[in-house]
Formats: sequence, C-alpha cells, structure tokens
Amino acid sequence: MSEVSLKIGPLPDRTPQKLSISLEPPLAADLEAYSRIHAATYGAEASVAVLVPLMLEAFLSSDPGFRKAMKTQTYR
Repeated sequence: MSEVSLKIGPLPDRTPQKLSISLEPPLAADLEAYSRIHAATYGAEASVAVLVPLMLEAFLSSDPGFRKAMKTQTYR
C-alpha cells in the first residue's frame, strides 16, 4: 500500500437502497405534474422515481433543524 495522501479518501457505499412507499392520490398526482413540468422546462423526461430522491435530498439539505441536529447528535 502506498503512503500517498489524497484529499478524497475511500469512497462511501453508494449502493442504491430500494424504498417502497404508499402515497395519497393528491400527492401522487402532484408528483406526476411536477415530472411533466420538469420535462417541459428542461426538455428531457425524468420519471417521478428519478425525481423523488433528488427532492428528498433538497428537502433535507434545506431543513435547518435537521442540519443542526445532525451536527450536534449522532444518528448514523
């Protein structure tokens, strides 16, 4: 093993984890509408299944209470 020190260390596990959820019909319809609006805006279709993980990431990164809790407590 080399003694080289890189700024980017060992990569974390990035294996996708499958999650099944049930949605109320109005939310499912809103997500489908968002998908259509996104496709019209950017000219490329993206399914709800592709968009939801990005939405969740954006939500969690914009929640100051969550960010503060993650800095001060160990949940992982």
